[in-house]
Amino acid sequence: MNNYDQIIVGAGVIGCSIAYQLTKRGYNVLVLEQNKIGCEASSAAAGMLGAQAEFSEDSPLFRFARDSRSLFPGLATELKDQSDVDIHYMNNGMYKLAFHEKEWQQLEEIARFQVDAGEEAYILGRDEVVKELKNITSHFLTALYLPNDGQVSAPDLTKAFALAARNNGATIKEYTAVTKLLIKDGQVQGVRANQCCYYADQIILATGVGGNHLLPFLTDPYIISPVKGECLSIITEELKVESTIVTNGCYLVPKSKQRIIIGATSMPNDWDKEVRVEGIYQLLTRAQKILPCLKKAKMEGFWSGLRPQSADGFPFLGEVPDIAGLYMANAHFRNGILLSPITGEFMADLIEGKEVKAAYKENFSLHRFQKAFT
Repeated sequence: MNNYDQIIVGAGVIGCSIAYQLTKRGYNVLVLEQNKIGCEASSAAAGMLGAQAEFSEDSPLFRFARDSRSLFPGLATELKDQSDVDIHYMNNGMYKLAFHEKEWQQLEEIARFQVDAGEEAYILGRDEVVKELKNITSHFLTALYLPNDGQVSAPDLTKAFALAARNNGATIKEYTAVTKLLIKDGQVQGVRANQCCYYADQIILATGVGGNHLLPFLTDPYIISPVKGECLSIITEELKVESTIVTNGCYLVPKSKQRIIIGATSMPNDWDKEVRVEGIYQLLTRAQKILPCLKKAKMEGFWSGLRPQSADGFPFLGEVPDIAGLYMANAHFRNGILLSPITGEFMADLIEGKEVKAAYKENFSLHRFQKAFT
């Protein structure tokens, strides 16, 4: 039987979160993934929950990010119960360093805005930071400390959403590439995948950068474009890092078992997923500038991912113009992990016809790029 209430195309963290929320509400959901669950940008992410670190002024995206971050403590417990997967949620805080006067001014702007917005944000002197982070360099000017920007394991979060959705009755098919949307008289009816047709009145595209071929009616094929990012992981036998440390062009995210993820390069419109020596060299150079003793660490591995980005930096969340029942949940850029919980809830509410916050619906709607659709 190939009839479902909803079909989700893409089993990354966004698609799996939406599937989880819909199955919680009793819907019969099919998820189709052309490769393996979470194998693209979702597994490449470091898992930072940076709802504050990059925002110096109010915006719908800032509020969306802050709302989503607040869901993680409860979500970690819920997903452990539903999937038996630990997403390794840690509220371990973040230090953002300034090495130059201009960076210092930027941190001051972020701190002022965040405090005015009711969040915790502290400008710390060098001596305070060095005392707290004992292995850090002293060759910086100041730091912004954000105690509530934590982290999770990105691969485990995606896995937990997928297993929880399955346990609620979702069907997830891996290695099942969707090649065509079935549309008649302006209404979506289903999809074709692997020479088979699957039917539903509501289709959600959560494909990251890989789904533009499903939208042949796009006049702008780059409505979602890739931003390549390279990362690496190291093992430190002696060094103990507890908080995430960020500076321009580099972050260090401590994980369990003395592992640290270092990232990430940023290359817009680069579809090449090969990891280059230049990128890894830049990351290691910047990381050692922050923690000089990293030169004794062991290399564990390296990888890359393609982050999906829109032209204005906001995600696409909503119904595709002029095609009833076709939805998109995409273009989360660097914030896919952070925004996954609230995206799942928001999309499930939209699909059910429930009231959602008007600012989110308007600013994340695909209608803001109406001219890109024929």
